[in-house]
This record gives sequence, C-alpha cells and structure tokens, in this order.
Amino acid sequence: MSQAPRYIVVDWGTSNFRAFLVDAATGECLDDRRAEAGIKALNRDEFPHYCARQLGEWRAGGDVPVYLAGMVGAARGWREAPQLSLPVTLESLADHCIDAPGMENSWIIPGAKWVDTEASGNVDVMRGEEIQIFGARALLGESACWFCLPGTHSKWATLSGDALIRFTTAMTGELYHAVRFHTLPGEPARDDAPLNEDAFRLGLERSEGEGGVLHALFEARSRHLYAGLEADEVGSFLSGVLIGAEVEAMRALSAEQEIVLVGASGLSPLYETALLRRGIGVRMVSSDAATLAGVRALMAVRHR
Repeated sequence: MSQAPRYIVVDWGTSNFRAFLVDAATGECLDDRRAEAGIKALNRDEFPHYCARQLGEWRAGGDVPVYLAGMVGAARGWREAPQLSLPVTLESLADHCIDAPGMENSWIIPGAKWVDTEASGNVDVMRGEEIQIFGARALLGESACWFCLPGTHSKWATLSGDALIRFTTAMTGELYHAVRFHTLPGEPARDDAPLNEDAFRLGLERSEGEGGVLHALFEARSRHLYAGLEADEVGSFLSGVLIGAEVEAMRALSAEQEIVLVGASGLSPLYETALLRRGIGVRMVSSDAATLAGVRALMAVRHR
C-alpha cells in the first residue's frame, strides 16, 4: 500500500467535527477545520456529502486518504465499525479499519470494548479515545501507561506493553450538565460563569467528606443558602465535587503514581488539580496532538 504525501484525519464525535490536513513525511498539521455538526445532526446518507464539503480542496480529487475516528463509526454514524475486544493493539485497529461508503479512499477506525461479565463484571465501550491513547503513548514513550481522557464521558485506560488492556468510563461531564440544569442544587448555576478556583477546590474537598458524593452535591444548595457560596460559584463547586469523586474512584483502579491527561485546555487543568491533590503526578497531551499522533502511528502499521 503506497503512502500519499498528505493525508486527512477526521475526529467526528456526537457534537463536533474536527478535520486536519497532515503532511505524511513530517506529521505536521498543515490546516484544520472545525464545525459543530456532530453525528447526531446528520442522517446516514448525509455523511459523505457533508464530509466532502468540509474537506473541499484538501481531497485533490480523492487522491488524499482520509482516516475517521470517533462516534462516526457508531451504529448511528456513517457506517458501524467493529468495537474490538481487549486487548487491543495498533495492529488490530489497523487490520479492522473499514471503508467509508460514498467517499473513496476513506477509512473508519474501529473502537474498543471490554466485556468481562465473570471476573471483573466490567462491560464498557469506547470510540475515538483508543486512537488518542496510542497517540499519547507515541508522543511520550513507553513510560506512559495510565491515561485519563476527560470529557462528557471520561475514559481511564491502561496500556501494558503495546496493548490496551483495560479502561473504565465515568459519565462525569454528562452528570454535571444534568445536575446543573435539571436539579434544585444546580438552579443558581443556570447562567454561565467563569471558573472560581476556591469554589472548585472546596468541591474537591467536600467530595471526600462524610456522606459521599450524593450529599456533597446537595451541599451546593445548603452552602448557597447558609455558608456563603455565591450563585456564580455553584457551578465551580459542583464541578469540583464530581471531578473529585471521579478521581478518587478511579485512583483505586491503578497503583500507578503518574497519569497522562489527554484533553482540551478547559478540562485538563481541573483534572490536574484534582490529581495533584491526591498525590498523583501528571503529564498532559492535547487531544488534537494525540489524535494526529495516533493516526500517524496507525498508518505506519498499515503501510509496513
């Protein structure tokens, strides 16, 4: 399989579309495009037309290959790609890429699943994060083995050798939105407000308190009424409670003392604060850099 001088990486999730034109020789990102048309905004027959419009002249008449990762490969996406059982390697991902119908020279990268109903009882799935995990490893080296990918559904994952061997999802971001916009404790936080670091740290502290996370969430209301938590601080407090509870729960899954945070600039510093509070060292990689490095590593396997 010959390699073109350029290729395109698309990270297409439920809510967002991100595309990158990449130089094949250097891995340098030459251009990027972003849109808020996630997969939930499109019908299946619209995917090739929308993608072709977004990529435009990058495609050079179809000569430039496209690699797509994320929820675009889900049952409700462009075409359902397999979710591979653990352990998953770059080689197994490369072997199970499928073509994207309606757009030539385009490939959808598989996801991963962990179905262990007997030993651990764990059942979990991911799409898109697996390529970011391998990309972060490619950027940081073999010492990187424990990863956190913050988001609507945060992923905590472990690599052993060259294989993804376990991962766990925490729906922290979605729960934060639900509590903030659909509960009584979140009522003062309906309007946007900047992060208040003191309120966030207080939330981290209260997530460890007596009564656990369910009581700590309700404290957003009682502290607003009687302990000086201002309306524009409630959202930061709730964020601290939920991220603190997530980090504490996931810390028990690994004896590692360092974690790689793979994410965007908004969430990663909050997780860094929570992790450092619990004595866990942090290295950070941007989600874009991890995606590009992961696809580059996958392409190297495919073109061997």
